[in-house]
Amino acid sequence: MANLNLSDLFPSASVQEQLTRCLEEAVSRQEAAGITLLISQADYEVCYAQAGYANLAARKPVSRDSIFRLYSQSKPVTAAAVMRLVEQGQIDLMDGVDRYLPAFRNPKVVSGDGSLSPALRAPSILELLGMTAGLSYPEADPAGQYAARVFEENHAQIRAGGGMSTLEFCSLLGEQPLAFQPGTHWRYSTCADILGAVVEVVSGMSFGAYLKKEIFDPLDMKDTGFWVPPEKRDRFVTCYRRTPEGLEEFHDYHLAVGGDYDREPAFESGGAGLVSTLDDYLSFARMLLNEGVAADGRRILSEASVRYMRSPQLSEPVRRDLWDGLSGYSYSCLMRVCDRPGESPLLTRKGEYGWDGWLGTYFCNLPDQNLTFLLCQNVTDTGTSAVTRKCRNLLSASGIG
Repeated sequence: MANLNLSDLFPSASVQEQLTRCLEEAVSRQEAAGITLLISQADYEVCYAQAGYANLAARKPVSRDSIFRLYSQSKPVTAAAVMRLVEQGQIDLMDGVDRYLPAFRNPKVVSGDGSLSPALRAPSILELLGMTAGLSYPEADPAGQYAARVFEENHAQIRAGGGMSTLEFCSLLGEQPLAFQPGTHWRYSTCADILGAVVEVVSGMSFGAYLKKEIFDPLDMKDTGFWVPPEKRDRFVTCYRRTPEGLEEFHDYHLAVGGDYDREPAFESGGAGLVSTLDDYLSFARMLLNEGVAADGRRILSEASVRYMRSPQLSEPVRRDLWDGLSGYSYSCLMRVCDRPGESPLLTRKGEYGWDGWLGTYFCNLPDQNLTFLLCQNVTDTGTSAVTRKCRNLLSASGIG
């Protein structure tokens, strides 16, 4: 990819300098340990910037090829895997998930007081892609408590050196009651994990093997996967969490993912499990911007699938359940999709889509500008952070995106 010098476009003020300063300020305030940023437009690299450290104790700077934990930024990759099977006629979006995972048959719904009642049906694949299936992550309410017990059991097995397989874990989740009747609300949940198990059943391969064969290898995503082998560990960033005393290392498990990523996990989490680099994820993001075609001309997804992935899915009543930070967005195929930019807390445009991760990774595509924005950091409980919004707004105000 060719480089585009921002000073050629904006000689009076370097946007790259402003973006770098924004990253450095976040590091100095200990909002992040280290951050990398990459912006691509058409066939040009518009900007790469970095600040801070991959490991604070060693004072090791982050770098272009640093490997980050994606957490929920894994979800768009999972959606692409599902859509590949949809376009091949192997999955019908209206299929009930119980067709692939029998543990979801005859589901129940748990109310706020803990009482159980029959669900009308199992969630569909479409509802899993839209987070309207009624599933839960660990939460304080009854449905979330059921999910929490499954995660806690898997955490115990992982710490003991084992762990449930993807199918075992997702089947156990399928035995838990739903938070609501499928399709009636939006709730961020284990939907992507369940879809990873569906991919396994339909393809006859492990989820990781399917992703490698159908997505990672064709896109030359050499550093993306569910663990970090020994020869790459020097590029693996340290994860941190915020404390009153500052940032401290975090090596625990969250959502059955985590630890030191030094062995292949039994559970390959479609919702949170992947690690990757800026350039690897750029290959995936640019494939979506290029209507499913990789940089070398190979087709990964059909144009119809990509159009579907970035089309708003939620009905008006259901989108009211979206978080306040998603004002201006609908949701589709495990991604936010901007359809009302004037309501967004970002200077964005209609049609923008993407997602972020628990540790602060962030991705968005702006189709009208043929632009991809990627940011990586690894601090717990971050999501779309202030530094991300500031950099997005700096870019938009510059006239680039």
